[in-house]
Amino acid sequence: MREDILQTKLDKLNNIRAFGMEAYPEKTTRSMTNLAALEGFDALGEKEITLVGRVRSMRPMGGSTFAHIEDGTAKVQVFLNKNNIITDANLRMKSESTNGMDKYKLFAKNVELGDFVQVTGKLFKTKQEEKTVEVHDWKMLTKNIRPIPTEHFGIKDEEEKLRKRYLDLMTNPDTRELFRKKNVFWQTVRTSLASEGFLEVQTSAFEHTPGGADAEPFITHHNALDQDFYLRISLELPLKRLLVGGYERVFEIGRVFRNEGMDRDHLQEFDHMEFYWAYADFSQGLQFMEKMFKEIALNVLGSYVHEYEGEKIDWEQKFPVVDYFDALKKETGIDLNEEWSVPDLKKKADELGIKYEAGYSKGRMIDTLYKRTVRQKMIQPCFLVGHPLEVSPLAKSDPENPKKVLRVQLVAGKSELCNAFAELNDPIVQKERFMDQMKAREEGDKEAQMLDEDFIEALEYGMPPAFGFGFSERLFSFLMNRSIRETVIFPAMKSKI
Repeated sequence: MREDILQTKLDKLNNIRAFGMEAYPEKTTRSMTNLAALEGFDALGEKEITLVGRVRSMRPMGGSTFAHIEDGTAKVQVFLNKNNIITDANLRMKSESTNGMDKYKLFAKNVELGDFVQVTGKLFKTKQEEKTVEVHDWKMLTKNIRPIPTEHFGIKDEEEKLRKRYLDLMTNPDTRELFRKKNVFWQTVRTSLASEGFLEVQTSAFEHTPGGADAEPFITHHNALDQDFYLRISLELPLKRLLVGGYERVFEIGRVFRNEGMDRDHLQEFDHMEFYWAYADFSQGLQFMEKMFKEIALNVLGSYVHEYEGEKIDWEQKFPVVDYFDALKKETGIDLNEEWSVPDLKKKADELGIKYEAGYSKGRMIDTLYKRTVRQKMIQPCFLVGHPLEVSPLAKSDPENPKKVLRVQLVAGKSELCNAFAELNDPIVQKERFMDQMKAREEGDKEAQMLDEDFIEALEYGMPPAFGFGFSERLFSFLMNRSIRETVIFPAMKSKI
């Protein structure tokens, strides 16, 4: 900010203080919101009201000034005239620094865009039929000393929007509406689950052993315990322990942390929801998921149809079920019912021009091939089922095909929007799966899961059969047709220093 602009603003702040008016008072006396005043215009008649808000426009015209002030509900026009403003004799400034200005001049010469003010007066309509407050008295609530972007031009730099989200919110009603919709999104989830008897819980973000997802964790140090902890990458394993403890339906909406790359669908920290439903089978879970997704879409969008990257996505249709093995065979020729070694899978990837890392395990190779082929053709919402065992260490095996697991993902617009399983509750098999994951880690797969001995012990006490389901705020960003970073109020950004 230029020094002359800063000094001008500081001079105006000093004028307000010299006049005897508080520039940052503690108390306000708002009688109603701006929206209530506009909606109650006819009923209010000649009643005096007091409104507050940020100054959004200023049009001084000699002895009169029109302005707009905006609170959290609406924008309203205010009108000040030098003959109508009540001047408190105790506030009239005799100092030469204010040139004997009165309370009207104080407003006209020192109030600017971005200031917060309180106005008192009566409603009337202008010749243009705009509902307006004829102001008889006013006071400063907050004097800004830094110029704000105008609503018309806003902030053009996308990085600056995210780094200084408060300015984006201040100048862009669409951004404010975006996060109102995000509240509707999570409230719909809570209401839906609570109505089905699920208990909301909160579990620790610190874990000795991260689990429940394939991701590289963050590490932090706990000074009081003098131990390193991982920041959780999933909510899964603590919630399953609660099923062991006796709860039948639990869920959590909480922040998880994954030390991975940033793109349209991925962030390092994000809000995630998972529920676990004891005694529910895979078929019940699918029915519940479809019902919830349709309800979320309708509540957030007001419609079942929206655009995503140039495609019209329709949530109203019945979600088709796609078999993972069948789809992969169709697109790549890989029949996972047969034996495929890692070198075989890498050879096939080379043939298809698909990139991979040297340390990829069999499961990671299968997942990479699927994502670069099958998923690219999945546009309308559908359920992908029957994943290979190698990519699903926490799901129950399909009794009809031991190479598959009872897992489902909702896929739409080429994006995976949820994960759900018939949960593995055999402690012996679960330990074997973890050991396979540990082997993959030793061979260079940093995202493979770790052996969680405490979780195995919990399973040994007995966990009922259950259906587990989870999704993140990626689903919301998908509905909004924005990158996930845009739909986080304050995303992590690289420091400019």
